[in-house]
Amino acid sequence: MWIVATLIAAAAQTGRNAAQAGLTARIGTMGATGVRFLFGMPFALLFLWVLALAEPVPLPGARSLGFAAMGAAAQVGATALMLTAMRLRGFAVATALIKTEPVTLALMGALILAEPLGPQRAGAIALATLGVLMASGGGWGRAAPGAAAVAVAAGALFGLSAVGFRGAILALPEGSEMMRAATILVLSMTLQILVVGGWLALADRGALRGMALAWRESLGAGLLGALASQFWFLGFALTSAANVRTLALVEVALAAAVSRRRREAMTQAQMLGMALIVAGVGWLLAAG
Repeated sequence: MWIVATLIAAAAQTGRNAAQAGLTARIGTMGATGVRFLFGMPFALLFLWVLALAEPVPLPGARSLGFAAMGAAAQVGATALMLTAMRLRGFAVATALIKTEPVTLALMGALILAEPLGPQRAGAIALATLGVLMASGGGWGRAAPGAAAVAVAAGALFGLSAVGFRGAILALPEGSEMMRAATILVLSMTLQILVVGGWLALADRGALRGMALAWRESLGAGLLGALASQFWFLGFALTSAANVRTLALVEVALAAAVSRRRREAMTQAQMLGMALIVAGVGWLLAAG
């Protein structure tokens, strides 16, 4: 089930990233970041309401709130850095560099949540990450150090957010995996709206007006974002965050497909990188 959830999440996230990247030029980095949360919240609430018809909503305790706050803050920072990296390096290269995330995520999961890594999982993550770097077409190597660092930092923060969200889900006292995921999704989005929405209201009201003017695109990005997050969180409820995010490297291939539609050429080295990603993901699944 976690495999299906991860694949759905990866597909939805690719569409959301493309939508956000298109909005960045119109409403700015923080405006496009805010779209993910402000326009995603109605859909997150809808998911939770539907589930609440069948079972009670669990009440988060202090530990769950702490992990959710850590994940929410890290995700806001990661999203802003991701959109900045896409502006500096383009959609496919930035996505590839950000997807070095599983390496740092596996280490953080072992340190913070005490989840064992093991040689097989470590090897699979390393192989898939090597494929990511090759799939970037070497653009990361030619990039200015600052641009590459922004993308890698975004990946590390996405990893930290995944650890936080999984910790929050596991700390809930009761509920099915789907209900736990939906509960933490609404909680984390509430925290993110308070931070991002408050900042925009004080410092960038033009971005809020831009969101309103681009409401169709913003609503689509919000729907895809909420859908992706719901299934990411479901994956985190079912298995380690490192497993989920390593399998999610298939998103690099999906991003490459988006780039091809934008007439960005693919080289043989990039295709080999895709093959290594598939091999690494297969190894991970075989290792259990």
